[in-house]
Amino acid sequence: MKNSEAILVTPKHFEIQEYPVPEPKEHEILMKVEYVGMCGSDIHGFEFGPFIPPKDPNQKIGLGHEVAGEVIKVGAKVTKFKAGDKVLIEPGVPDDTCEYCRTGRYNICPGVDFMATQPNYKGALTQYMTHPEEWTYHIPEGMTTLEGALVEPAAVGMHAAVLGGATVGKSIVILGAGAIGLMVLQACVSLGAKDITVVDVIEKRLELAKKLGAARVINGKEQDTVAVLRSEELYGDHGIDLVFEAAGAVFTAQQAVQLVARGGKIMMVGTQSKPVPIDFLKINREVTIQTSFRYCNNFPQTIEAIASGRFNVKDMVTNVYDYKDVQMAFEEAIDPVKKTEMVKGVVKVAD
Repeated sequence: MKNSEAILVTPKHFEIQEYPVPEPKEHEILMKVEYVGMCGSDIHGFEFGPFIPPKDPNQKIGLGHEVAGEVIKVGAKVTKFKAGDKVLIEPGVPDDTCEYCRTGRYNICPGVDFMATQPNYKGALTQYMTHPEEWTYHIPEGMTTLEGALVEPAAVGMHAAVLGGATVGKSIVILGAGAIGLMVLQACVSLGAKDITVVDVIEKRLELAKKLGAARVINGKEQDTVAVLRSEELYGDHGIDLVFEAAGAVFTAQQAVQLVARGGKIMMVGTQSKPVPIDFLKINREVTIQTSFRYCNNFPQTIEAIASGRFNVKDMVTNVYDYKDVQMAFEEAIDPVKKTEMVKGVVKVAD
């Protein structure tokens, strides 16, 4: 078997380099990669370089962590998998020693080895890769490896929805209908919520939000979001029980403060790269502001939701690229025009 990996040589420039097929350790599986999702963090890394630059200037930089494929070989002590199994992986391997791991919050483990970032910068854009058995999951019958690769971002949405308390009867607004905002939408729907409004400025994304279960959508470029939602026809003085900020913008974070109800909750899902001024006088009636980070024990629930058909990830895929075209894929993801047409991009490494 021959192997290669897409390495980010400099920002905006991939090079597909030959690399030996890795040998699985005792508790690892060797996977033939089939699909890799293009996460926003990968796209940012492609454009600007890693969030945390490596200490060693010669460190290879791989991208990609949303991945699924087929088991080719297993380590000597692997018991749950065999060659031929279709699998997906959870890309963060915590250290299992810190206080956060011991109390079940492994997603905030400071020593986690997360793919495509420090300390190893091991990316999934490769033909063969190894991964610990403990953080590998079977893909159920009837579920494709394309869907399997998208369990990771779907789990981000599921974690945020569960943490926010999205349930039947709650009014919900999602600010931002990019890939993660739409994952949050579907997670809320899968948990039974129905009164969900999605706000974005790109019509294509709003159309998809309606298809995926939004009760209503608002184009924030054409309408005053706060005025519409605070109107007497909708939520008036009461406000909204649960507001998800999924755009990662200062403007939408400030809108969340204006929209949330007394005793309500704001879930910060988008990455805020700049400080956000908050008028706390508007929310001093026991409003909770909660950040959400990746996922924690959410993969089984997310896999079941997708396999059952309650969570539709495949219709979110707007762009599929061959592995050999990985450079073009990421160039289009940062192109000012083409990126507005992309909801979710996926790289097809192998059938």
